[in-house]
Amino acid sequence: VQLQACGGGLVQAGGSLRLSCAGSGRTFSSYSIGWFRQAPGKEREFVAAITWSGDNTYVADSVKGRFTISRDNAKNTVYLQMDSLKPEDTAVYYCAAKNPYGGSYYYTSGYAYWGQGTQVTVSS
Repeated sequence: VQLQACGGGLVQAGGSLRLSCAGSGRTFSSYSIGWFRQAPGKEREFVAAITWSGDNTYVADSVKGRFTISRDNAKNTVYLQMDSLKPEDTAVYYCAAKNPYGGSYYYTSGYAYWGQGTQVTVSS
């Protein structure tokens, strides 16, 4: 499966952005999808994930109550709605398809396919 993330940009603190992760192939709907982010000089960290059916979601404590993950399998797309953005949310955001045979939702090692990143910059 191939993934393409988009929707990043420059926004003021308190603003909102919606990221999209578009997948190719008929198998996209069978993959759980995660969002990670990486700030300069820092490791890539988990942000949110959603199971293939959309029945379950997982969200990092640092963004809980501000970010929402959802998916539309008919459009082969997963969304990350980001509200009340803070300067510390500035990073390159990546979407990834989880390894269906195991691994944690919370670590990069649990994901088999990655899209290119999209830059999110939040100004104070």
